[in-house]
Amino acid sequence: MTRVAHLYHRRGLVQTEIAAEMGLSQAGVSRLLTAAADRGIVRTIVVPPAGFHSDLEQAIEQRFGLREVHIVSAGALTGERRVEALARALVQILQLTRIDRRSIGLTSWSRTLQLAVSVMPDFPRATAARVVEVLGDVGRPTLQHRAALTTERFAQATGGEPLFLRAPGVVATPRMRTALLDGDPHARLALDAMDHLDLVLTGIGDAHPTPPLVAGENFFTDEQFAAARAQGAVGEIGLRFLDADGSPVASELDDLVLGMELAQLRRTERRIAVAGGAAKHAAVLAAVRGGWIDVLVTDDLTARHLVDAPPSGG
Repeated sequence: MTRVAHLYHRRGLVQTEIAAEMGLSQAGVSRLLTAAADRGIVRTIVVPPAGFHSDLEQAIEQRFGLREVHIVSAGALTGERRVEALARALVQILQLTRIDRRSIGLTSWSRTLQLAVSVMPDFPRATAARVVEVLGDVGRPTLQHRAALTTERFAQATGGEPLFLRAPGVVATPRMRTALLDGDPHARLALDAMDHLDLVLTGIGDAHPTPPLVAGENFFTDEQFAAARAQGAVGEIGLRFLDADGSPVASELDDLVLGMELAQLRRTERRIAVAGGAAKHAAVLAAVRGGWIDVLVTDDLTARHLVDAPPSGG
């Protein structure tokens, strides 16, 4: 029995070769291999390939109640290389995601999502209902143009109708926000559509301006970000701030944003976020603690931070 197991598992002989060498029938070899397993002579051990993190993914899913976690071995990478690794992982996940007749919210100014969309192949016979921009224009005009192209490209790939939000993502006063919406039926349509999303694709930001975005360019100023941090903000989703426990940081800044509200995000059936890097550890932890997302694509170091973090409030 041990000899048969050795020839099969260590030397790589097939059952017919073992039968010929030992003068046994192939059926006899098969029975001996089964018996070797039953008696513990042969033990099956699953050895995951490098970069495979199934145990860590499962641990995060169970701890935070997430539907899926996908971890990329990118924690040691920096800058654009990490963004690219996360973007390509997201593309693979999207190709397995049901999108037919679904209304999809897209954070089109996220660098990772922009790169993912740029390398994403068309979905064969895809029939998404709508692709809705979930935040207005932020940054300088070239960045706004890139965001619009991302929305258009994603809509083309998924077969959905693009619904643009061509209005400033951050305005100076609540009165200006009201005036913009009163005069722009397309912006009102996009905001209303956020009540009926089936899927949201979003990034997660820390509570600081993140290049290439510049504070004050259709964006919160440094002083406004500082005020949010002073109120406990450690991160944001769509410029809606969260504290370390994942609770919303309510302030007058909410009235300056033209984009998806956290309540609309919560009501969405499937909420996929992609984010990584040490600067976003606290923000990603806040997002999963608060239950604002249910699918996370991140890097291995961020994942370790999540499982090692103390309980909420600790």
